[in-house]
Amino acid sequence: MTGRNHLLAGAAFLLLAGAPAGAQEAAAGSYDVPDATSYAEVAQWPDWAGVWYPDWSQLFAGRERAAPKFTPAAQAAMDAYQASIRETGPNQEAQAMCLPPGLPGTMQQPYPIEFVYSPGRVTILTEAYQQVRRIYVDGRPLPEDPDLFFLGNSVGHWEGDTLVVDTVGLSPQTNLVPGLAHTENSKLRERIYLQAPGQMVVEMTFTNPDLLSEPFATRVAYKLDNSFPMREYVCAENNRLRTDGHGANIDLGLEEEGEDPFAGTE
Repeated sequence: MTGRNHLLAGAAFLLLAGAPAGAQEAAAGSYDVPDATSYAEVAQWPDWAGVWYPDWSQLFAGRERAAPKFTPAAQAAMDAYQASIRETGPNQEAQAMCLPPGLPGTMQQPYPIEFVYSPGRVTILTEAYQQVRRIYVDGRPLPEDPDLFFLGNSVGHWEGDTLVVDTVGLSPQTNLVPGLAHTENSKLRERIYLQAPGQMVVEMTFTNPDLLSEPFATRVAYKLDNSFPMREYVCAENNRLRTDGHGANIDLGLEEEGEDPFAGTE
């Protein structure tokens, strides 16, 4: 064991020595771990294996339901946001910082998703920003005082072949719609199902008494397409957005690089 590992092991021992017995047992790995037999239940779930791409042929399907009705305070915030756009353009600070969009934005990105099943959990892998959504289907309740996350805290259950997901704890760094941030009272219910082989629908309904005078429902359609795999998405790798007093501007950095990367491509 290296000196560094000795220090880490010693620190862990000191922390656990003063912890309650239950915490010591959990830290020691005595909690229940699903074993191979737990996959028997997983095998009964609907087959959503593969790569799911947004179905552009249904881009506007159900959009007539997607006009939120705001509270007076939220409407005032939206009016101010629209005025700022007219004056200085859209604020792109989040994009400049490579921050993911949260919900519903994550499920509305023009990038593919995948589903991974494991005992007690459905995991959604999203190519955009390499995000991971963990949806617990082990019977646990939603947290009463949730930490605020970009993707919230999600629990779900199966109703036949439909996955019903409830999410709370959506970070105010993310938006319900562009220009209107979530508050701690935002709640989301999703229904995810196949409307036909290879055709998936994600129905989303938001409630929030701070922002909405009635539930806001929208939907996204996906189609199964295994012809091209999901790829690595590292926003910061080639991010040329820079923040300024009005959000962000695009800077390709051509002058600094000293050559035109598009030369000869006409």
